[in-house]
Amino acid sequence: MAEQHRRICPFCEATCGLLLTCEGRTVTRVEGDKADPFSKGFICPKGAALADFDADPDRIKTPLIREDGEFREASWDEAFTYIDDQLATIKERHGRKAIAAYAGNPSIHNLSLVTYIPGLLKALASPNLFSASSVDQVPKQLVAAAMFGTGLTVPIPDIDRTDYMLIIGANPLVSNGSMMTAPDFGGRLKALQARGGRIVVIDPRFTQTAKLADAHYTIRPGSDAYFMFALVHTLYEEGLVKTGTLAEHCNGLDELEELAKDYSPEAVSERCGFDAAVIRQIARDIAAAPTATVYGRIGTCTQRFGTLASWLPDVIHILTGNMDREGGAMFTRPAHGPGNTKGEPGKGHGLRTGRRQSRVRGRDELFGEYPVACMAEEMDTPGEDQIRALITIAGNPVLSTPNSARLDAAMAGLDFMVSLDVYLNETTRHAHVILPGVSPLEGSHYDLAFSQLAVHNYARYTPAIFPVPEGQLDEWEILLRLMGVVAGMGSNADLKFLDTMVMTTLIQREVALPTSKIFGRGTDEILEGLTPRVGPDRMLDFMLRTGPYGEGFGADPDGVSLNKVIASGTGIDFGPLQSRIPQILRTPSGKIEVVPQCVAKDMARLRAGLAENKNGLLLIGRRHVRSNNSWLHNIPMLVKGKDRCTLTIHPDTAAAHGLIDGAPAKVRSRVGEVTVPVEVTDTIAPGVVSMPHGWGHDYSASQMGVAEAHAGVNSNILTDELELDEPSGNAVLCGIPVTIESV
Repeated sequence: MAEQHRRICPFCEATCGLLLTCEGRTVTRVEGDKADPFSKGFICPKGAALADFDADPDRIKTPLIREDGEFREASWDEAFTYIDDQLATIKERHGRKAIAAYAGNPSIHNLSLVTYIPGLLKALASPNLFSASSVDQVPKQLVAAAMFGTGLTVPIPDIDRTDYMLIIGANPLVSNGSMMTAPDFGGRLKALQARGGRIVVIDPRFTQTAKLADAHYTIRPGSDAYFMFALVHTLYEEGLVKTGTLAEHCNGLDELEELAKDYSPEAVSERCGFDAAVIRQIARDIAAAPTATVYGRIGTCTQRFGTLASWLPDVIHILTGNMDREGGAMFTRPAHGPGNTKGEPGKGHGLRTGRRQSRVRGRDELFGEYPVACMAEEMDTPGEDQIRALITIAGNPVLSTPNSARLDAAMAGLDFMVSLDVYLNETTRHAHVILPGVSPLEGSHYDLAFSQLAVHNYARYTPAIFPVPEGQLDEWEILLRLMGVVAGMGSNADLKFLDTMVMTTLIQREVALPTSKIFGRGTDEILEGLTPRVGPDRMLDFMLRTGPYGEGFGADPDGVSLNKVIASGTGIDFGPLQSRIPQILRTPSGKIEVVPQCVAKDMARLRAGLAENKNGLLLIGRRHVRSNNSWLHNIPMLVKGKDRCTLTIHPDTAAAHGLIDGAPAKVRSRVGEVTVPVEVTDTIAPGVVSMPHGWGHDYSASQMGVAEAHAGVNSNILTDELELDEPSGNAVLCGIPVTIESV
């Protein structure tokens, strides 16, 4: 008999509500949930593929151990005994620093992983921690922490109320919005235009978003910071600055004006490939609009000046009076109570970085991690504290990180590797043990990260649709068992004890906060109040009950708990974004640091780059609505159709290099070369070429049949691990110098 279940899509940041029709253990239909208060029935191809992902025959469901180059099935006890023996030996011989960990992009979409990875990493007690953040969004987090106090205090464009939206280096009609959770981005942009608003896109490609926009301008890859500084220069020069009452909450406005003097539109025009008069007009339009917002994303983060290009949109918001007001850029108030809702309002310790440095290159840690671009050198460079063992969690860095050929070779030389993953892929083929995760439909779901980046305040939860299969471990249980291993408690540590220990630590931290709703309460009392839940649902219930809307374990009977969110059916709507400055600030000064130290230190590099040689081909990436990095390429409905892994190139550029549409070309960078089919198109600027990210499924020993049949080319063979955004350490994936020749 068919049953219907609601589900929040776990495949991208839009977090759309889905309605699944199931017959027994089989999903027979996936559609958008029209009753969902946030997505209102919107669905993209990734969400529609959820049933196929669940039923994928290549998905690993039993632990695997590699022996003599071949994988065999093993029991959980055998797998963890082997892991315990190997990691204990490495730790005894080489110390904790010899064991590293990497968390991939899918982990942030998974409630079990996002709640229990921190405990594992703390127990590991190694400085060698890495994640996909430093090939994606860490410049944006650095700027948020430096200006406002925490890494996820990110100003979100108030798209549903704005009159003017400038989009730079982003294609939200394809990405569904990134670092900006907004289901049906296209519908929201059309609504903006319908109410008389205007959309302007700055991008080297004529993207799907650019086609919808009122105006599109191309820009030289990697020059976004110069373009936006010219906007700031124009605002000051033409007397268009109007900070209003926000000025009293700002430090550094005078310094900002001085910094902007060198970057007139005329001074940056050639560097950007942009007409100076157009730059001035855009600045005037932003200043004149009743409300305006600037949205920059992957193209602004993954370039040489990623931090500066992530900082300047918020500078423009401040100078035009659009920071923290309706229609400008605002801050969410998440129900689960993140750091900018805790403690004394308007006060905090702010950004902390550089507490340690990486062994080989001396790169500062940021948010507890080193840049992922340093991972290979930490493995293949001999010496004390060399990485000899690695734990990967839901990631495929061999495809997704810089100079992937070097990382692939470095992983092959590790003494031991363990992976928590659902696939035997290009990375996990190096593992000695693979621990399989569960289907997304076998766990509950609540978006802790993306509710902090949403264009509307809400709380939405969906329970597991199917039980975890008998004999399988849930992902949070796997992480707890790994925690027991790395903490020296053996391969069969008491999971109930470990889970209670993790929960007790959170409670003790909360009851010690004078501003908490449960300040001074007994730990045992609060723990008892969370029964009978365990695992991530217990942790989520605690967060919601102690969060800004929470019932505080009886302190506010009308407040929120997980039970109330579940009873609502589709979630609880807390309304549109509201003004939160100064309460949201967590800087030591209690003010917005308009020119933080990480920005000021990078200005010399920006000035030097203004006169750099602008000739030569530059490679950029691109997204597709049916793709999310490397982890959805084994689903037939998401890879069918025309080959998307091509090198797009302008007709003039193709002619100059003797390239023919459909024929192969060899692309070279400092670190590698690939051969890729050419796609000649006038949707990309001359002098720029583009390849998508996350392909290259032709490595031996992986077991992903559909992905291998649509292998494509790994663009990260061309990215350079030595080219980073200096302040953040983020990899440069946009604006890579390349040469091209026909094959």
